[in-house]
Amino acid sequence: MKNVTVYTSDTCGYCQMLKEYLKDRKITYTEKNINTDAQARNELISKGYMGVPVVIVGDETIVGFDKAKLDQIL
Repeated sequence: MKNVTVYTSDTCGYCQMLKEYLKDRKITYTEKNINTDAQARNELISKGYMGVPVVIVGDETIVGFDKAKLDQIL
């Protein structure tokens, strides 16, 4: 199983849908909430992203809740 990291925020509806999607598929992930974790926010910005959700699966990055892409790589 590839490592899955999810950058989220408290007010992001797509983030909630993404977490439900992963939970329903029993996929373990590390959540980095940019509202409560300044280091996570800085990591996301350093990667060139300004919005959430951002999902990193292994060496692939998905911006937004792209269910088709997630189905493909998970």
